[in-house]
Amino acid sequence: MKSKLVWCSILLAAGLHRPASADVQIGVGVALPGIRIGINVPAYPQLLPVPGYPVYYAPDLDLNLFFYDGYYWVFTDGNWYYSTWYDGPWMLAAPDYVPYYLLQVPVAYYRRPPPFFRGWDRHRAPRWGEHFGNSWRERHRDWDRGNRGAAPPRAPLPTYQRDFRGPRYPSAPDQRRLQERYYHYQAQPGARRQAPMYRAPPGGPRPQAQGRREGTPGPRGNGQHPHGGPPRG
Repeated sequence: MKSKLVWCSILLAAGLHRPASADVQIGVGVALPGIRIGINVPAYPQLLPVPGYPVYYAPDLDLNLFFYDGYYWVFTDGNWYYSTWYDGPWMLAAPDYVPYYLLQVPVAYYRRPPPFFRGWDRHRAPRWGEHFGNSWRERHRDWDRGNRGAAPPRAPLPTYQRDFRGPRYPSAPDQRRLQERYYHYQAQPGARRQAPMYRAPPGGPRPQAQGRREGTPGPRGNGQHPHGGPPRG
């Protein structure tokens, strides 16, 4: 019983949202003891730049997969997940910790838009305030007003990962080792300034690593770990 109460508190703190509809079938990421919903990206995906944004998207996947500031991001079942590798492991990112540039990407670049996107302008960002709720909207009044002219350059793609697929796909410890060896990108100051993130209350519960492998370091969006950990870099 105690274990169940702990996991319930983690879910509430992380800001999880229920799927908008049962027809969202892609499994990503997630999540709790006894629940395993896996994302399957069998090989390094083609990633193309989103015009006007420091973000890439994966046009050939039936999945809302993006790459921003050194991390892969997936939006599915009403939640955002991130990873340093294209097929996870995935970590849950509560709404307050998703970078603004990522949220500003227009609806048209979501390859599997959820049902609640229907009727929204394809050339504008999703209406995140409607999805995440009034409290999120109050904390993030200017999320859609960033100066794209001052956007940081796109992070280089970790193309070395093309050599790792199937049985060669590395475990979490090997992922970290390979990342340190082959990918030396450091988060851009502009990315931090333009992607403010709300800090979790001190001492609050933290979501754990999601997916079928152990966790990896968190994204660097504004220099803060997305669950309130120490700054990186």
